Amino acid sequence: MPDNQLGEFLRARRAGLRPQDVGMPGHGVRRVAGLRREEVAVLAGVNVDYYTRLEQGRERHPSAQVLDALGRALHLDPDAHAHLHRLAGTAPAVPLAPTTPDRVGPALRQLLDGYPGAPAFVINRTLDVLAANALAQALYSPFEPADNLARMVFLDPAGRRFHTRWGHTAQAVVGHLRQAAGLEPGNPRLRTLLRDLTEHDADFARLWNTHAVRGKTSDAKHLLHPDVGSLTLTYQAFDVREAPGQQLVVYQAEPATPSAQALTLLGTLHATAQEVVR
Repeated sequence: MPDNQLGEFLRARRAGLRPQDVGMPGHGVRRVAGLRREEVAVLAGVNVDYYTRLEQGRERHPSAQVLDALGRALHLDPDAHAHLHRLAGTAPAVPLAPTTPDRVGPALRQLLDGYPGAPAFVINRTLDVLAANALAQALYSPFEPADNLARMVFLDPAGRRFHTRWGHTAQAVVGHLRQAAGLEPGNPRLRTLLRDLTEHDADFARLWNTHAVRGKTSDAKHLLHPDVGSLTLTYQAFDVREAPGQQLVVYQAEPATPSAQALTLLGTLHATAQEVVR
């Protein structure tokens, strides 16, 4: 991880905004992408020299009020705003284990199997799949192995065929990992994963440098499964209270739709295949 994470985050988010995005005139040739430092300073109501020192890493202890002003100036959403405070060390202290636990308790495993008609699985902050029910295993059967959502999206050849809106999914995955980097900067598993993704996929490296942050809560998924065709699913992610950092993710299809029928068929095919194996 770079030493000046706060400055890199501010520069990246500044570069992602145009003057018209913040109600400023954008006339003339601009030598830098996005907003100028002077423009961010004006919007946040801070001294431009002070803001420059923040970006350069020469000032590392901004107040919470300054960070809130910068968050508003840069149009940060709640996830990115919280990430900004974590980088600056002004976020409330939350007791966390050194790394997210990888053990899934028996009660949670039983709960997974309680969703026979919905793919359900448990992940940690680095998007490792820690446990999955039968329908989730069937859904992710095109991947070998279905072990980590980020690796599956960027490094598995099946990823770009399976996710029909791959660009949207890729941005979301990178945003999740950027949030994890703010929560657990010393996580060795996360460091290894980021190194592998950066070295082996140029799209990941490009998206990582945008410093976008996104928590995993709910979204739509547009998938193409080789056994049942197109699937449009939505998911909800639930924090596991007994294991901070773990999330239970449950997918579902809109009732009485082709996706619901395809999901039922997928479950039947998987169950039949398992019986043949036995």
